[in-house]
Amino acid sequence: MVENEVSAAEMALRRLVAGNQSYRDGSVSASSADISPGRRVEVACNGQTPYAVVVTCSDSRVAPEHIFSAGIGDLFVVRTAGNVIGDFERGSIEYAVGQLQVALVVVMGHSHCGAVASALAGRASGYLDTVLSEIQRGIAGATSEEDAVRRNIAHSQRCVMQSEAVLSLVEAGRLKIVGAEYDLQTGQVSFLPPEG
Repeated sequence: MVENEVSAAEMALRRLVAGNQSYRDGSVSASSADISPGRRVEVACNGQTPYAVVVTCSDSRVAPEHIFSAGIGDLFVVRTAGNVIGDFERGSIEYAVGQLQVALVVVMGHSHCGAVASALAGRASGYLDTVLSEIQRGIAGATSEEDAVRRNIAHSQRCVMQSEAVLSLVEAGRLKIVGAEYDLQTGQVSFLPPEG
């Protein structure tokens, strides 16, 4: 049983990689990104069965369904500025992995992230300062903006793992959590090695 579920995570990861390749090549087909009226009706009547959770930034240039050539019902997307993770985001992820049985969570940051750059620069007013403070906790010691983006991804992955429900699924081999970085200019998604 565990073997099949782990392979579901690997299959989902392969599907994301292939979808990103199609996006970069401009070769997205209707079968890889089904947004047809028929698909809309199908998922409305039969429910959703996403193959991956993508936690990413709210940046308008980062559209996971496009980046991964995904159709309606394919991805369960959680977006916040700077891909920060708090209780609402953890709850959303718990729903996807618990109720919808998704076997893969991708935490995806991106190049030229305004939230990360702002966190490096200092403080802000209002609720934005809450976002920047969370990012600053994760990027302490960063030597460059690129380093800060990667540290922020890793920090968000650790924040996802603060969920006991998520952690138990990971420890049981039923869920995989990976980090990724999206390049705004090239469209390339690079999946990051696990933290050592």
